[in-house]
Amino acid sequence: MVEALLYDRLPERAVRCNICQRRCEIPESKRGYCLTRLNRGGTLYTLIYGEVSTLMVSPIEKKPMFHFYPGSPWLSLGSLGCNFRCPGCQNWEIAHSRVGQEYPDAQIEAQDISTGRGTEYVSPEQMVGLAEDYKCRGISWTYNEPTLWFEYTLKGAKLARGKGLLTNYVTNGYITPEALDLIGPYLDSYRVDIKGFSRSAYRRIAHINGFEGILEVAKRAKQRWGMHLEIVTNIIPGYNDSKPQLKRIASWIKKELGEDVPWHVTRFVPHLKLSHLEPTPVTTLEGAREIGLEQGLRYVYLGNVPGHPGENTCCYQCKSLLIERSVFSIVENRLDNSRCPECGARIAGIFS
Repeated sequence: MVEALLYDRLPERAVRCNICQRRCEIPESKRGYCLTRLNRGGTLYTLIYGEVSTLMVSPIEKKPMFHFYPGSPWLSLGSLGCNFRCPGCQNWEIAHSRVGQEYPDAQIEAQDISTGRGTEYVSPEQMVGLAEDYKCRGISWTYNEPTLWFEYTLKGAKLARGKGLLTNYVTNGYITPEALDLIGPYLDSYRVDIKGFSRSAYRRIAHINGFEGILEVAKRAKQRWGMHLEIVTNIIPGYNDSKPQLKRIASWIKKELGEDVPWHVTRFVPHLKLSHLEPTPVTTLEGAREIGLEQGLRYVYLGNVPGHPGENTCCYQCKSLLIERSVFSIVENRLDNSRCPECGARIAGIFS
């Protein structure tokens, strides 16, 4: 096991974890909500350091991120556990993992986690080496919440920076400001979920009582650390699909992050405890896109609707088609040095 970063020692050998905004107070021999952090004798340990459940090379569009080196390949990897455990999670097999629950807490070791869990240890050095071997543009920590993997991703991000590789978090955004500030100098891009814009929506989806901290950290990622930011809202029927709520999300993005920050409104596909729901109607997604454009956002995309024109990037000024996509592939990129070839408008992002 590896000792965790960012925790406080409390009386009676308890600890407070300061990696995510739950800030779990964990008694001795117990774990936090995410189940990936164990208090042993008043010292907090991460149980998943280097334990990889999923690893593949995939295009940046799969995150989804559309304005950050489009078409580039990324080493994408994830581990186990989550600090939300959403009822309709598409990656629930790993995100809802009990992370060694079959073993008594006092006896858990790193090797216990991989036993029967389909994980394999990959050192930070090996991870960076794989990214180089496969000629990736960077490394993306995704599939489950990367904040839980903080110690590992921090070491990996530092090594990646030294090798000229870029880095990416695909996150629910519940990281603490102090954790963000620790990894901020080494994290290039931040693809964050805004799951709704009400406390009731976040209680139902993410099992947390407040979401304001997510918004503040997203602003911090962009304004303090200069990360490239893109927002995703997976629209779930009956949970976060009301027009007023979608309007509040779009309005907040425009006001606090800027009109150039892309907003992806993606189709919910039924999973797990929400398997009884229907997939999000395409008309709902199209309506959300119109709301975003009406609120002044320049780039609003549809997701999980293959072949829909809402996948494409168009010039906000003259409406010319600039980047045509098919699922996760670039069909054509007409940008000329990040500008529209028709009217010369500069398109926000990094397109080299």
